[in-house]
Amino acid sequence: MTINYLAIVAAAVAAWLAGAVWYGVLAKPRIAALGWTDADVTDASGKRVMPVGPMIISFIAELIMAYLMSGLLYHLGGPNPVRGAIAGALIWLGFVVTTNAVNNAYQRRKLMLTIIDSGHWLVVLVLQGVVLGLFR
Repeated sequence: MTINYLAIVAAAVAAWLAGAVWYGVLAKPRIAALGWTDADVTDASGKRVMPVGPMIISFIAELIMAYLMSGLLYHLGGPNPVRGAIAGALIWLGFVVTTNAVNNAYQRRKLMLTIIDSGHWLVVLVLQGVVLGLFR
C-alpha cells in the first residue's frame, strides 16, 4: 500500500474547513445547547473568542482520521469517492454518533448538542472519504 500523504492532508483540510463553516452557521444553537450565554464565548470587549487550542486539536484529529480512513479504504478494495462516502457514513453511524449520544446522555446534555456535533462528524467523515477517493 502506497500512502498518499497529499490526499490525507487534503482530506484533513477539507474536513477542518467544513467544521469551521458548520460551527459558524450553527454557533448560536450550539451555544444554547451547551447552556452557555454570549458572555461565555466573548472577551471583556464583547468580541467573540476563537478557541485556538481546540481548533489545533481538531485539525490533528482530522489528520489522524484521514490517515486511518485511507488505510481502511485500501483494505476495502481501494479508494474511490463512492466507497469513501459509504465508509465515512458507516464509521459515523457505528462509532461516532453512538459515542456522542452516550457521552452527552450521561452528561445530561441537550439532544440538540448531539444532533449538531454528530452532524458535523458525519459531514467530516463523508467528506474525507470522498476526498481520499478522488486521489486514487
